[in-house]
Amino acid sequence: MDEKIKQRILIIEDEKNLARFVELELQHEGFDTEIAMNGRKGLERALDDEWDLILLDLMLPEINGIEVCRRLRPESDVPIIIMTARDSVIDRVSGLDHGADDYIVKPFAIEELLARIRALLRRVDIEDTHKRQKQTTLTFRDLTVEKENRIVHRGDELINLTKREYELLVTLMENINVVLPRIELLNKVWGYSNEVETNVVDVYIRYLRNKIDLPDQVGYIQTVRGTGYVMRTADE
Repeated sequence: MDEKIKQRILIIEDEKNLARFVELELQHEGFDTEIAMNGRKGLERALDDEWDLILLDLMLPEINGIEVCRRLRPESDVPIIIMTARDSVIDRVSGLDHGADDYIVKPFAIEELLARIRALLRRVDIEDTHKRQKQTTLTFRDLTVEKENRIVHRGDELINLTKREYELLVTLMENINVVLPRIELLNKVWGYSNEVETNVVDVYIRYLRNKIDLPDQVGYIQTVRGTGYVMRTADE
């Protein structure tokens, strides 16, 4: 029997003891967890990988929780629960207005936090069920992408991609037989264009190929020397 995939929770919290306590409780409940100790690192991890939920402190070094939320929301709809020692109405409203889904005031009972997490994940699961009923799929050879689910299959095998790898693959699959220059891929996937940074595209193409290609088959992504990349059908 296949092992059930664990739901992943990112804890962005600079109080080391609290972060570790919450992490241990979540792991005991069967979640996969990671801790980021400041806002900048937390935002980076939130953007670079896929998460089922984020626990976000407001008073963080480098970038505060409100700013993390504000920058994250245009890029991701991951559920966010704010953990804050501030219990004023204006602080709670500010967090919710900037994209948080719920909040809990410190000090809190771990049972309440777990209940809020379960409730929010149930709501997301219901919303995902509705999305599956109107699923948009992309196909290329034996690769299939379910866009609303953000799921990638090669035949019957599920392929786990990071957020950037997934978006890079989708961009290529939405432009079959179209050669996409590195600068265009950088702009579409990373949201900016800077010629000095275009090597990041080559790095992520390599990551993507390592995950989707099979040793005994022709690779899915072709390099167009001096230009960029393309996923090309056999008759092109």
